[in-house]
Amino acid sequence: MLACPWPAHAGPSGEIEPELRVLLETAIAEADSFEHRFDAEVWLIDMSGRLERFIKDDAERLHFLRVLHREAQRARIPPEIALAVIEVESRFDRFAISSAGAQGYMQIMPFWLREIAGPDENLFHVQTNLRMGCTILRFYLDKERGNLVGALARYNGSYGKTWYPDRVMRALNQRWHRG
Repeated sequence: MLACPWPAHAGPSGEIEPELRVLLETAIAEADSFEHRFDAEVWLIDMSGRLERFIKDDAERLHFLRVLHREAQRARIPPEIALAVIEVESRFDRFAISSAGAQGYMQIMPFWLREIAGPDENLFHVQTNLRMGCTILRFYLDKERGNLVGALARYNGSYGKTWYPDRVMRALNQRWHRG
């Protein structure tokens, strides 16, 4: 049974709303990218509360977090960094399109689909967008030998400038960092 004191999910009585409890229990049970069930419970509940202002629907938010955690783990990047990138890039708008044509949560340029994805892939598909974004960020982290500022600047196409990495780091430290 889930026992959570987080008020962000509390109903009028101060308890977790029954529908949300079921969604959280299901999300935790299906979270396969965590080493232990307890880790999944703590991270999903914590991040769900932080993300609620951006993604209102409980089921959509928990699905997003499960997929994000799995893709970040797959790419070997902290999921909190991916959350900060998404906040800056799209403010969690799955259907965002930039003036340059970048699409989705992580604002992936469509040419990446032609380069590395299949013909049925879609940048507005949650897993496709998050997998590509996390993989691209990992590539730039490796290229920059772990230098996050340089990797973020490359990700954004603003290499040599710090305005974009500064925005991502501010989002990371203000909202997503778990310390």
